[in-house]
Amino acid sequence: MDHKNRKYTDPARPYERCLAHGASALTDAELIAVILRTGTRGLTAEGLAGRVLDLCPAGCGLPGLRTLTLQQLLGINGIGEVKAVQLMCLAELASRAARQHARSTLTVRDSGTVAGYYMEHLRHDEQENVICMMLDSRCHFIGDELITRGTCSEAPLSTRDLFLAAIRWRAVNIVLVHNHPSGDPTPSRADILITEKVREAGELLDISLVDHIIIGDRRYVSLADDGYWSPGTAAGQRN
Repeated sequence: MDHKNRKYTDPARPYERCLAHGASALTDAELIAVILRTGTRGLTAEGLAGRVLDLCPAGCGLPGLRTLTLQQLLGINGIGEVKAVQLMCLAELASRAARQHARSTLTVRDSGTVAGYYMEHLRHDEQENVICMMLDSRCHFIGDELITRGTCSEAPLSTRDLFLAAIRWRAVNIVLVHNHPSGDPTPSRADILITEKVREAGELLDISLVDHIIIGDRRYVSLADDGYWSPGTAAGQRN
């Protein structure tokens, strides 16, 4: 049942339900209510949690917490700095836990694998981020590193910093990932040029650029798939 249509009950109920049935039995609103602990005048903790969820993008539910800014949270009557920070940390903990679980068995088989891994992490970010995904000789994920964080429209990339990071990780293959805050993942001329520059530099260092993925809002573009260049080594083929 949608949280907007449910009757908010005694604020202690989420605690009782958790003790009796475990945290998995709690709704999104009840989980948030446990973190908030108290409501505000005329509104229980669960009711306040419902107002927080109302701010999340439609259909996102609990993962949508990560999209909310401090200012948005503070705009809710009953949410002060302490509660806002608690909610932001809850969202980040959930995001990190999910990504840590996913990365343990992640192998780059296609562009959709990469896009799926980074989509929720990047698609709502209001600044461009360039991430280098590090892969071993069989394209198993071994780590990633934020190379640069830019503005709402660009993120200048240092090829030197990128390959220093790749060498630190002992990567054999890499994937470039960056987001377009506009939501449109169509590559710019600058995106295409830097991709070619990275690909050529990688050839000299024997580090193959497998793909460059641009993340938009629930959409992505793979420069390799779309024919902007032909990778010298297909994912999973290098021994």
